Amino acid sequence: MNFLFDSQGRHLANAVDGQLHAPTGENIGHFVEADGIYVDMLGQYLGEVVLENRLLSKKTSPLRFTNYGELGDFGNAGNFGDPGEAGTIGIPSEYEDVAAFSQ
Repeated sequence: MNFLFDSQGRHLANAVDGQLHAPTGENIGHFVEADGIYVDMLGQYLGEVVLENRLLSKKTSPLRFTNYGELGDFGNAGNFGDPGEAGTIGIPSEYEDVAAFSQ
C-alpha cells in the first residue's frame, strides 16, 4: 500500500494491489501496468506517480485520449489512516494536479 499526494502534499489516494482507493477506502481507479498510469473508474487517464508519491496528470500525455474500458469496482479497501501532509513540491512544468482530486 502506498499513500499518494498532490503537489501541495495533500493525501489524495491509496494505491493498493493495482487499485486506486480514496482515503476513505472507495475504489476510484485502476493501475494500467503496461503504460504505468492510473485510470478512473470509466477507464480514462487519471494520472501517474511522479517523484515517488505524487499522483499527477501529465498535460502532454497521449494516453489522455485512450479509453481503457471499465475495469470493475474492487470494493472498499478500508481506511489506512491519515498519513498527514507530505509537504509542497515544485510541480514539474509538464504536470498538473489530478483534476478529479484538486482541492
